[in-house]
Amino acid sequence: MSPKTSGTRSRGGSGRLMTTGRVTLGVIVVLAIVFIFENTRQTKIRLLIPEVTMPLWMALLGMGVVGWLAGQFMIRRR
Repeated sequence: MSPKTSGTRSRGGSGRLMTTGRVTLGVIVVLAIVFIFENTRQTKIRLLIPEVTMPLWMALLGMGVVGWLAGQFMIRRR
């Protein structure tokens, strides 16, 4: 058996700590945290009749979730 195939693979694939996926995820998390801290001011939102006050980041997150759910619905309908 050659040294490359001797079965000494580490658990979890390549064994590298900094993979491309982890770095990308880390950047996305940092950007999300910066986004939240930059958009903490309160904003008024009218939902047909009631008017609610909430942080801007929470309103944007809610609309993002609604958009994602609508996209998932449309994909599953195909």
